[in-house]
Amino acid sequence: MDVKNFDTRPVALEIKKIVVENESTNTYIFEYPLNGKPGQFVMLWIPGFDEKPFSIAYDDGKKFWLTICKVGPATEELFRFKVGDKVGIRGPFGTNYEVKKGEHIAVISGGYGAAPMYFVTREALAKGVKVEFLTGARNEDLLLYRERVKGLGGVNLHLSTDDGSVGHKGYITHVLEKLLKEKKIDKVFACGPELMMKAVGEIAEKADVECQMSVEKYMKCGFGVCGQCAVDDTGELVCKKGPVMPWKYVKKLGEFGKYHRDAQGKKHYF
Repeated sequence: MDVKNFDTRPVALEIKKIVVENESTNTYIFEYPLNGKPGQFVMLWIPGFDEKPFSIAYDDGKKFWLTICKVGPATEELFRFKVGDKVGIRGPFGTNYEVKKGEHIAVISGGYGAAPMYFVTREALAKGVKVEFLTGARNEDLLLYRERVKGLGGVNLHLSTDDGSVGHKGYITHVLEKLLKEKKIDKVFACGPELMMKAVGEIAEKADVECQMSVEKYMKCGFGVCGQCAVDDTGELVCKKGPVMPWKYVKKLGEFGKYHRDAQGKKHYF
């Protein structure tokens, strides 16, 4: 990616709408021609507080969505913002998922990974691609984008919950494993917890199906300057190499599925 092709300075954007998804997740809607692609991300600046990367959940060239879960100090601060408040947006950055007309794909997510997978699904359907949408969560209340996916039409929706409150009781990866035995799938796209994606990659490889996944690492700049998102053992930067990467590459990363690094570079094991 050539940093000359985009403006690395934040654009001040007004929050036009906030959709409460559940007690810990909101979708923030902005009216701006971001022109992001499925799998790409933006850096969201919370004035006077912090800046964080977030995957794009939807973009039609006129408006875009960010679905954000309250998981730390930065997002807790963002959740205090109201419609009409302004934040800074930089991007879009990174690589994206790609589909071809006539393919049959399976998109699989855990938790808030369902949001960017929704964006993938919309783009895929527009190209005449058949989609199996798999998503899982701890319980029914935490399942995201279920009704939006149903509203798309032409999508086979597969659900799982740890407690069995809806769909398959257990991991969504078990549903994927069964699906790949029953249907001819051309590609598997994944977004969610790292341990889940590691299992997805292994399942897809065993079934001899191409797999791509969105790798999440701590980022500060988003476009290859700070070096914060360098991965062990290749040293490559996730913001430029990814976040969407093929499983054939991801499985070679020494840290994937084992640990992640914080802002100070300290390892935190899963």
